[in-house]
Amino acid sequence: MRKFLVVVDETPECLNAIRFAARRAAKTGGGVQMLFVIRPEEFQHWIGVAEVMRQEAREAAEARFQELAETLRETAGVMPEFVIREGEAVEQILAQIREDPQIGVLVLGAGAEGDGPGPLVSQLAGRMAGRMPVPITVVPGSMSEEQLDMVC
Repeated sequence: MRKFLVVVDETPECLNAIRFAARRAAKTGGGVQMLFVIRPEEFQHWIGVAEVMRQEAREAAEARFQELAETLRETAGVMPEFVIREGEAVEQILAQIREDPQIGVLVLGAGAEGDGPGPLVSQLAGRMAGRMPVPITVVPGSMSEEQLDMVC
């Protein structure tokens, strides 16, 4: 089974990437894997405080997964897999792709605001595009659900 890997965060464009991946997975018989990366700089405190913060970040990621999973089940009939990793986002995305040979496509959401596509899209679909181990689909954050339906 081919999986669509989607990076999950709190950005609005993340929702379009997830919707796209779910619709494509439903139409092609594939799956969706949602990856949440916890950045290490969030835990630069005393050991006890850092551990509490790490646990809170994991709980927030799991809550976000549950919220998004319900939307995917309702709109596309897809039950996603959840993965939480700690580290730098690009490194962890590449590591996840290397470790799961079923991942066939990386789906990223591009920012809809005037600040550019976002750091992950700039790095992975820009500077590193020719060296990526899987194809990348960049979903514009400004696309409506109707537009997503038409291209899926």
